Amino acid sequence: MQQIDIGIIGGSGLYRLANLQDPKEVRVETPFGTPSDSFVTGMLNGKRVAFLARHNRNHTMLPTEINYRANIYAFKMLGARYLISASAVGSLKEAYAPTHFVFPDQFIDRTRHRPDTFFGEGIVAHVSLADPLCPYLQEVMYQAAIQAGVTSHKGGTYVCMEGPQFSTRAESFLYRSWGADVIGMTNLQEAKLAREAEIPYATMAMITDYDCWHEEEEAVTVDQVIKTLHQNAQAATDTVSIAVAQIDLDHKNPLHDALQFAILTQEANMPAERKRALKAILNKYVDCGS
Repeated sequence: MQQIDIGIIGGSGLYRLANLQDPKEVRVETPFGTPSDSFVTGMLNGKRVAFLARHNRNHTMLPTEINYRANIYAFKMLGARYLISASAVGSLKEAYAPTHFVFPDQFIDRTRHRPDTFFGEGIVAHVSLADPLCPYLQEVMYQAAIQAGVTSHKGGTYVCMEGPQFSTRAESFLYRSWGADVIGMTNLQEAKLAREAEIPYATMAMITDYDCWHEEEEAVTVDQVIKTLHQNAQAATDTVSIAVAQIDLDHKNPLHDALQFAILTQEANMPAERKRALKAILNKYVDCGS
């Protein structure tokens, strides 16, 4: 399997990267099932990348239906050293307007029905998630967006809700009272799993609407979201392209060793079949067999 340097996950409205050189479709099967779609690999600004449409390129998957474990594990199998996420979000702050980008550093979990760990069934690990996004990658992506001419905001809290329905007004006002900045439906599970897989991860949150708290704006609709995403498509592509060029693959990133002190189960007590299933993320620390 051809190895890559950087993984890119496209959300609503971003189903392909038009500027990939020598694109090839690659199907990956994982111990956790089938990812959302084929990966499209190729060269981008001198680095090997793989792009995945989070909801499938035909947008056939609800946020709850996405196989997050298969998606992230596949990126690990492909060798990704960094993982860039692009997603549509609603704004919870007046100053964060549609077409702006936010690069959050925190999450609040409001999901209910999603597997979000690779561990269990005989192997226990607890990674630190105090700072769930990679500060190095966040800074690279923020600076890339500035270079691309996008009004951008560094830092903030992303509320990850279950969906697929948008928020009630009461919920939207509650999240604002918590001091949260944006709301979306997908990125927290990716961040948790990427941390377990030792892949530094950061989010490019593209604002499409004001959720439903803003008295002077209409409540969010799919038409509104898609219209704004189309306006942002080129800016998103430019930001990702610039960020890929600026990522230093030799940067000493502590998140590449996130599991070093996280595994509690002694190797002798790990079920052999579980070790084999987790080989891509465990083989640095235990003998997972052939």
